[in-house]
Amino acid sequence: MAAAQPRLKTQYLESIVPALTKDFGYTNRMAVPKIDKISINIGLGEATQNAKLMDGAVNELAAITGQKPVVTKATKSIAAFKLREGMPIGCRVTLRGDRMYEFLDRLVSVALPRVRDFRGIPSKSFDGRGNYTLAVKDQLIFPEIDYNKVEKTKGMNISITTTAKTDAESLALLKYLGMPFNK
Repeated sequence: MAAAQPRLKTQYLESIVPALTKDFGYTNRMAVPKIDKISINIGLGEATQNAKLMDGAVNELAAITGQKPVVTKATKSIAAFKLREGMPIGCRVTLRGDRMYEFLDRLVSVALPRVRDFRGIPSKSFDGRGNYTLAVKDQLIFPEIDYNKVEKTKGMNISITTTAKTDAESLALLKYLGMPFNK
């Protein structure tokens, strides 16, 4: 018995692909842009003084994404920041496949509406090649995080990599997927 396909993936295949084909006039179904991967990164500069912060960040990122994060280490020593080469300074996760669609669905439908004074996300954060990066200031917008167990609020960068060639195609794809862009 195969697991059920994520809701957003089904929606992409059944309604978004035909809509994008109509909007941009693709002749080949494989030319329609799709999401390649989602990378979530938490940078913790304070982890140089307090190593326990890293454990909390790793556990929270694992709870949010459902996948074990990789701890990133410093590549260079910087004396001004009291940083030595090889010290843990952050963690990251790369999501692909069904987990990616499930995370994006939860981000769009549950987490982003929980942001205080939310007026939509900026549509200017594209890199020119169809990829989108979003910064979240607080990990508490995700319902998987228990408020009582959080030592310190941590921000995170969420990068959505698409196969779109231009920012306009990527913007249309993300709008169809439900990303709440501001006007």
